[in-house]
Amino acid sequence: MTRKPFVIIISVFLGIIFFLLLFTYQVRQQEVVVVTRFGKAVRQETEPGLKWRLPWGIEMVHRLDQRVQNFEDRPSEGLTAGSYNLVSSVYVGWKITDAKVFFPRFAGYAEPIGAAERELERMLSHHKLGVIGKHPLSDLVSASDVGTNFLAVEKQILSAVQNELRSQSYGLNVEFLGIKKLQIPESVTQTVFDQMTSERKLLAGRAEADGEAQAQKIKSGAERHAAETLAIADSEATRIKGEADAEAAKYLSVFEQNTVLANLLFDINALEGTLKERSTLIFDPNTPPFNLFRGGPALGGTTNRVKQSQIPRTSK
Repeated sequence: MTRKPFVIIISVFLGIIFFLLLFTYQVRQQEVVVVTRFGKAVRQETEPGLKWRLPWGIEMVHRLDQRVQNFEDRPSEGLTAGSYNLVSSVYVGWKITDAKVFFPRFAGYAEPIGAAERELERMLSHHKLGVIGKHPLSDLVSASDVGTNFLAVEKQILSAVQNELRSQSYGLNVEFLGIKKLQIPESVTQTVFDQMTSERKLLAGRAEADGEAQAQKIKSGAERHAAETLAIADSEATRIKGEADAEAAKYLSVFEQNTVLANLLFDINALEGTLKERSTLIFDPNTPPFNLFRGGPALGGTTNRVKQSQIPRTSK
């Protein structure tokens, strides 16, 4: 009698567990669940937690990973726009976007994720070779980063794959794609290098020609500027000389009236320039303008130390 309540409790507990296993299922954070009823997908669950279902045999639960899946395709060889062989491979990240569409396509495979990646690899190989065939080798292989066009090539491959996935309703999407490997076959490596060397030489020749043309342009400009500057300087010198001659002509008539006065003024100006600073002079009193210290010729005298021809005259 004492064991009967214990047996009842255990039976009830096992009954609850059996009920939960039969009518509920758990959805985890990183997965999406597809529920099929008699083999047909009826709903999908992405929110984690405990969910209700009809008993096993009527509704079946299929779990799929909804995280981003990464893989690389196998290297494949194709021709560029210039008919050069190029070995390439890409890496992709993809995820299931509609499990109700994805599951029926790959339900017959033991590993739906692996089957989906094999289908993606087929698409990638086709579209990758198609896009690379539209681009010259210089868009993919260049001596500098300026010549390559990696981003455009990657975007074109990604767009082509995404368009096919949407049009064929695979229930998945490629989130990102990038070129993993580019390799020139050994049989054509030397030919490609020779072409790249020729292209570099051609670019170097163009740069050198542009530099010489620019240098000649700068030199011509400098010579023209120098000639203009010299012409302006000559013109200014002629103008200043003309003004000086005109100014000298004003005083010439006065100096010609009294040459002694002119000589005296010249001597005084010379002494003034000599004695601006405190100076000690040692001189010959007979040498102009120092003869003024012993008394020069009178203004009205007849002696002319400086002849009239020594007075500056303007050119006529």
